[in-house]
Amino acid sequence: MNVKILVDSACDLTEEQYNAYGIEMIPLTVHHDDTEYKDGIDIAPKTIYDAMREGKSPTTSQVPLQTFKTIFTAYAEKKQPLLYLAFSSELSGTYQTAKMMEQQVRDEHPDADIHVLDTKCASIGYGLVAIRVAQLANEGASMEELIKMASYHATHMEHIFTVDDLTYLYRGGRVSRTAAFVGTLLKIKPILHVDSGKLIPIEKIRGSKRLLDRILELMDERGVDFENQVIGISHGDDLERAKQLAARIKEKYPVKDVIIEMVGAVIGAHSGPGTLALFFLNSSYK
Repeated sequence: MNVKILVDSACDLTEEQYNAYGIEMIPLTVHHDDTEYKDGIDIAPKTIYDAMREGKSPTTSQVPLQTFKTIFTAYAEKKQPLLYLAFSSELSGTYQTAKMMEQQVRDEHPDADIHVLDTKCASIGYGLVAIRVAQLANEGASMEELIKMASYHATHMEHIFTVDDLTYLYRGGRVSRTAAFVGTLLKIKPILHVDSGKLIPIEKIRGSKRLLDRILELMDERGVDFENQVIGISHGDDLERAKQLAARIKEKYPVKDVIIEMVGAVIGAHSGPGTLALFFLNSSYK
């Protein structure tokens, strides 16, 4: 029996992609206007971006513990191998909750072939890892092979991104109030990446004209073997700029493909409208 791949909604894949690769998705929660919504199921990311533009502050929460208990138990009882690839543990408590339930279900079902892996990735970077692992799972790869591949691709998945307004990162505790105020005042655009699951600033660009140039320079410095890669781009309701970046990448590199998706409601509630993120396997990948 092939291993089933489970992800959460922070991978920002579409329903069509879940169906195409046989991936099961579990949603995180978005809190907006005193209502709870299932991310990726009953709220559109644009709803959150429009609300943020109006000055509202949606919040998010992790997958409930009982949800993992129900899913893991169901797979254990039907003896179906399950690999849950989790959103970065540095950005959400979902991984820790899943690990707790993994152990509990294993105690109740000693033969359960259930594993939880922290990808330390987010958005389409996380999604690209999930797609690759799901492809191998559908080809009949073993659990050991899948965990090895998932760990390898997750470790080498580069995240390069920028945000349009530092205020949203300040609200999430990623930058100081002073940095957010001064950055907004001076029209400074930060470039950040993800290192071991954490958001790390790389540099600051003044004005947006040079921004795409610098992002492409970083891709050139950090990437490798682009002709064998699918590149990921995600955006915070800024499809035009995402398309511009994709076009420039295709002009410069012989990539296999470029996937463009909107940053989902959960991550978007913290990064804000105008976010632009680029994902590729870095130069230490071979």
